[in-house]
Amino acid sequence: MFIWHSVLYAQQMRFPKPDFESGYTYPTHQFINQRSPVWEYLDVAVLIVALTVTAWLVLKKRSRQGIVWMSLFSLAYFGFFRQGCICAVGSVQNVSLALFNTDYAIPVTALLFFAIPLLFALLFGRVFCAGVCPLGAIQELSGFRQVKVNKTVESVLTTIPFVYLGLAVLFAATGSQFLICRYDPFVGIFRLGAPYTMIIFGALLLLVGIFVNRPYCRYLCPYGVLQNIFSRFSFRHLTITPAECRICRLCEPGCPYDVILPSDPVKETDNPETKKGGSASYIFVIPVLAAAFGLILYNLAPSMAVVNDNVKLAREIRLEKEEGVKVLSKSAVAFLESGKTEDELFAEEQFIISRFKKGAPWVGIFLGLSLGLGFFRMTVREPRTGYQPDKGRCVSCGKCFKYCPVKVKT
Repeated sequence: MFIWHSVLYAQQMRFPKPDFESGYTYPTHQFINQRSPVWEYLDVAVLIVALTVTAWLVLKKRSRQGIVWMSLFSLAYFGFFRQGCICAVGSVQNVSLALFNTDYAIPVTALLFFAIPLLFALLFGRVFCAGVCPLGAIQELSGFRQVKVNKTVESVLTTIPFVYLGLAVLFAATGSQFLICRYDPFVGIFRLGAPYTMIIFGALLLLVGIFVNRPYCRYLCPYGVLQNIFSRFSFRHLTITPAECRICRLCEPGCPYDVILPSDPVKETDNPETKKGGSASYIFVIPVLAAAFGLILYNLAPSMAVVNDNVKLAREIRLEKEEGVKVLSKSAVAFLESGKTEDELFAEEQFIISRFKKGAPWVGIFLGLSLGLGFFRMTVREPRTGYQPDKGRCVSCGKCFKYCPVKVKT
C-alpha cells in the first residue's frame, strides 16, 4: 500500500491538477439562439404576401419597376436578413430526405417553402423566380447587358439543372449530403462568410450575369426545373402584350433569356400526316432513352455512393487493410479510436450502396424522360398566331413589357 501511494503521489506531482484559484475563469458557453416557431411562420406569411404582390405586378399591373422593387425587398429579407435560409431551392433536399427516411421529420415551414411557390407557379407562372427568390434577385439586379447565348450551347446548358436536381434528390434521399446547400453560390454573400472557393464561384456568376443574365437560374438551379414543369400548366401566365398581338416584332430583342416564341401560323403546305409520323416515333424513343439512362445510372451507383462519408471511410479503411496504405484522414483516425468494428462499417457501406442502386435507376429514368419529352415538344406543338413567352422557361421578369406598343386600357 505504501508503494502504491508513492506511485500515486509521483503521478500527481508529474500531472498536477489545474489550480482554479489562480485567477482562472470559466469560458462563457455560447448557445445558438433558435428562432421561435412564430418567426418561422412569419417567414411563410412574408413568402405568401411577396408571391401575391409579384403575381399582381406581373399579371395585372404589368409593372417592370414594381418587380424590381420586389426583387430588392426579397434580396434584403430572404437574402441578407434571413441569410438565404430557409429557401425553396434547398427545401427540395428536406422533402427528399423525409420521403425516403422514416427517422427524419421535415419541418412544416420547410414543406411550405417547397410547396407554396410551386402552387403559385401552377396558378400564375414563375412569379417566385420573378421577384421573390433571393438567388434570382441578386442576379436580376446585376444584369446590365444582354448577350444571347447560341441556341445549341443553350440547349446543352439547360440540361444541367435536370442532372443537378436528380443527383441532389438521390444524395439527400440516401442521407449522404445536401448537395444544393453545400454548393450554394450566393449563401456566402448573404452570410458574409463562406469557403473562399464558393465566394469566388458566386462572384464569377455575378460577373458572368452582367452579360448572360441569370446564369445560375438558367443553367444550374434545380428548383427551376420544378418551376419550369409546373409553370407550363399555369392557369394564367405573363403575356408580352395586354391585348391581341399585332406581330410588330418589336419584342423580339426584348428578352435577355431568349424565351419569346415567334408567331408561326399554319401553312397550307404542311402535311399533318408527316407531323403525326414524326411525333409517333418518339413514343418508342422515349422509353428507350428512359431505360438506357436508368441502366447507366444503376451501373454508376457504387461510384456515386462515395459521396457518403461512411462509404468513403470504409473504402479508406479497406485500402489500408488490403494494400497497407496508411490512413491519414481525421475521420479514419476517429474510427480507429472509436471501437467500432470493421465488419460493422463494411456492412453499413453495403447498405448505403444498395440504397444508391435502388434510387439511381429512377434518376436515370427521370433524365431519359426529360430528354425524350424535350425532343417531343420540339416536333409537336400548337401553332402560334402571335408572339408569346415560353411558359416553362419564362421567369416573368417583365422586361418585355416596354417593347410592346400596345398599352393597357384604363
